[in-house]
Amino acid sequence: MSTTLIAALAAGVVPAADAFAAPLSPAAAAAPSVPAPDMEGVTAALDSAMAEGAPGAMARFTGPSGVESRTVGVRDRTSGAPMDIHARFRIGSVSKTFSTVVLLQLVEEDRLELDAPVNRYLPGLLPDDRITVRHLLTHRSGLADYTDAMFADTVPGFEAVRNRVFSYQELVDLSLSEPRTTEPGVAYKYSNANFVVVGMLIEKLTGRPVSDAYERRIFKPLKLRGTSYVHPDTRIEGLHVRGYLHPDAAGDPLVDSTEQTVSWAQSAGAVISSPADLNTFTGALMRGRLLSPAMLEEMTTVTPTDATNTRFYGLGLRRYDLSCGTRVFGHTGTVQGFYTYAFSTRDGRRSLSAVANTSNHGAANTALGGTLEAAFCGKKPTVAPSSRAASSPAARDFSSLPAERDLPERH
Repeated sequence: MSTTLIAALAAGVVPAADAFAAPLSPAAAAAPSVPAPDMEGVTAALDSAMAEGAPGAMARFTGPSGVESRTVGVRDRTSGAPMDIHARFRIGSVSKTFSTVVLLQLVEEDRLELDAPVNRYLPGLLPDDRITVRHLLTHRSGLADYTDAMFADTVPGFEAVRNRVFSYQELVDLSLSEPRTTEPGVAYKYSNANFVVVGMLIEKLTGRPVSDAYERRIFKPLKLRGTSYVHPDTRIEGLHVRGYLHPDAAGDPLVDSTEQTVSWAQSAGAVISSPADLNTFTGALMRGRLLSPAMLEEMTTVTPTDATNTRFYGLGLRRYDLSCGTRVFGHTGTVQGFYTYAFSTRDGRRSLSAVANTSNHGAANTALGGTLEAAFCGKKPTVAPSSRAASSPAARDFSSLPAERDLPERH
């Protein structure tokens, strides 16, 4: 085995060997150097997440110089076991990117069309034939997010569904029982209901459970040995991080939320993974290992999610524009007890995954997001930027913005 291949495997990078992988072009080979990750800054962001109530946190960065990781705190409050970079955890809405990849592969196989009505494939499911597959993937369908009511009272809401097993139809019915949030295609409005319907589409078109599609189309090709879709079993097998949910009342004890079916989310958020696997997944996706160039271009074509000019959404994919001008693609994830960030540069050469083992505490989520600036932008310059640079959209420090919410937050 060559030295290059050994180094690639050690870094968690899967060698490209499929039809979509292309040799490195001369332009790419001569690409300008990028800033070294500020791992002190990454650690500071992890420490800040702990200061905001997370028992522990960790981050793993892969780049041209190899792999660097940092851990702080504990992965288990009862045993006191320290956070472990090899441990698995619930990735929440990062699952949406996995679901999107599967659906876009089915588009490439001519089994559905992005701009076709959902009801063409799932007759009578939705009350509006104008809602398309693209509207689901871009959160522009207008379908209400049933989790707003489900988790209006955080801990009671969670305990009510911790061991419950929902059908996809039951979740769609919960969404349809509430008013629509927007006309189809008019505005971005994040809703877990969209990706429940995505799961239904995958299962209708493949005739198999969504877990089979993940395994056959993503997990096995990329050798993601620490990644699985677990539903309705409540356990996380092997070495794992325990998750802790903040109650609504300040000062109340944390609730261990590790064991749950995640049936309330399923294809919107029930995947379990590890830092190394998430680095491999986002990097491979951006390098074209999973989708054709044309389909990846569709996926990474984004529209704003707010007025900051730094946060955007494509097809099951977030884009964040950092203060140094670097754009990163991936997703955030919230599931009871866990916050996750999994992002990569557009060329797939640099990837970061970070997790804190708490949720329902937005300040901890925001603090964890600081790992992106430190990892991708490096150390901040000691000289004050010019007034022009300071006023430009790219100069705004992304980590100063409150984190986007994947679930209702009370703190």
